[in-house]
Amino acid sequence: MAKLSLRAVQKLTCKKRDAWWTVILVDPVATRMLIVMARFGFITPNRVTWAALFVGLGSAGFFLKGDPLSLAIGAALYHLSFIFDCIDGKLARLKGNGTVFGGWLDYVFDRIRVLFCALALMGGQYLRNGDERFLLAALMVVFLDMLRYVDALQIYKMRMSMRTKIEKVTKEKQDAERAEAEAAAGPAAAEQEGQQIQFMEDLLRENPEAEAETLKAQASAAHVVDLHAQFRNRFPWYQRVRHAMLGSRIRPHLISGIEFQMFIFIIGPLIGRILMTTLVSAVLLGVFELIIMYKFWLSTKDFTKVMAELSSAPSTAGTISPQMHRGRHRRGVEEGLRDAERLLERQPDDDPGFQPYPQPYAPYVPEQRYGYQEPWPSEETYRQPSPTYDDHLARGERLYAAPYAPVPEQHGYLGSREGDR
Repeated sequence: MAKLSLRAVQKLTCKKRDAWWTVILVDPVATRMLIVMARFGFITPNRVTWAALFVGLGSAGFFLKGDPLSLAIGAALYHLSFIFDCIDGKLARLKGNGTVFGGWLDYVFDRIRVLFCALALMGGQYLRNGDERFLLAALMVVFLDMLRYVDALQIYKMRMSMRTKIEKVTKEKQDAERAEAEAAAGPAAAEQEGQQIQFMEDLLRENPEAEAETLKAQASAAHVVDLHAQFRNRFPWYQRVRHAMLGSRIRPHLISGIEFQMFIFIIGPLIGRILMTTLVSAVLLGVFELIIMYKFWLSTKDFTKVMAELSSAPSTAGTISPQMHRGRHRRGVEEGLRDAERLLERQPDDDPGFQPYPQPYAPYVPEQRYGYQEPWPSEETYRQPSPTYDDHLARGERLYAAPYAPVPEQHGYLGSREGDR
């Protein structure tokens, strides 16, 4: 196999923007190790991911001992584990054999490594010093690490959802305009391309050093959607800082999950100030996470504005439907009531046993078993005196008493037991 070019490998495998810890302390070592490891066919990205996990668990074993030498060895192993964690993605990009399962495996193993190393580092110090603050520190590290990555995944999911909705509304608008043009000027006018759409974040990702206004003017699409316009307008200095840092491939997000881990598992054990380093890194991570949440909130406001511009119907956000008010018999509301009642009608795919609202109890109607039912006796019937024994004899009626039938003993009545006694 021919020798690989270091510059070509760095250009292909290194990200355009990355954490400053990765750019300065990981990529120079990882790309050189990658050139050596790429020569062997049995080294795959998934196997490198497994190696990163095992080295990380080895660092957790040294963290658990708690003495200064073991902490230094554990910190070195953790840094090596993170280098392997970066190599697996670079190897997949270099050979083009990355898989979806490999991305999932990398994410899960990262969380497992952080969990075991946090418990081992803080647990070892607790066993050595008896300070209960280390137990709280372990809980805080695990919680913040999970929160950081869950929040990042959820924000990414919401961003993709906003883009999908904008693209859907734009396509519907294009289809409607095409149908109107076809009805007005014939099929020839309908063959013209409708309004295209591009996102500013995609343009900036392809040209990170360009200005947003320049890219918007040079865009080939008729409509460019910028979901970060309010953030740029409120913080114009952010673009200058971003351009200055992009020259060295460092992203403006200075304290991310990577720096958070490296401060706790490398810097803290090496300087012997684990609690202080953990607290400072947790505060810095929280500050930058709040900035990301604020930026996402402004992005949602931009999304609402864009959707209002694309939609032809007036927005009803923040209003209550008229049929929810009192006096629903007024004019102009009957049609809305009928639409609401149609929603309650049973659909073909509904569950036949499902009742959306409880039905009122129906009044009890006695079941008529026969075709003819005698009327109730009148009030005069009850006022008549009851016949006596002599009246029955005068009418020739004989009254018989019921014959005596002893109670069987097997029923276990109290009288039978007392008689046996």
